[in-house]
Amino acid sequence: MCAILTADCLPIVLAADSGDLVAAAHAGWRGLAGGVIEATVQALQVAPERLMAWLGPAIGPEHFEVGAEVRQAFVQGDLAAEAAFVPNARGRFMADLNALARRRLAALGVSRIYGGGQCTYADGERYFSHRRDGVTGRQATLIWLEP
Repeated sequence: MCAILTADCLPIVLAADSGDLVAAAHAGWRGLAGGVIEATVQALQVAPERLMAWLGPAIGPEHFEVGAEVRQAFVQGDLAAEAAFVPNARGRFMADLNALARRRLAALGVSRIYGGGQCTYADGERYFSHRRDGVTGRQATLIWLEP
């Protein structure tokens, strides 16, 4: 069993279509920019087209404000990643973690990507959010193999 605890970062779980391999990645902006998806897919040692990915709840693009340094961390290696950043009135950017993760998975050859789009910040009834609440709990995302 693999487990990830998050309160705004993006949990990503992967499974081989053969049903014998699973993995989980904790993908905040630093992890995404640092290659956590690429490292996780590589560690599975299976062709990416044989993988399925599911994106869990994370802070959505309407609430995830970042500075220019975060945008630059993604755009420097992938100019098209700029589409995941929308300038705001405060001179900063609203970032879309789901779009960034989907770009990276697709670039690796993972085409079966599900989930995403559930905002931890906006849905206080269902999810914890560090950015919304400061001190908060965490939600767990789990994936496991059946014996």
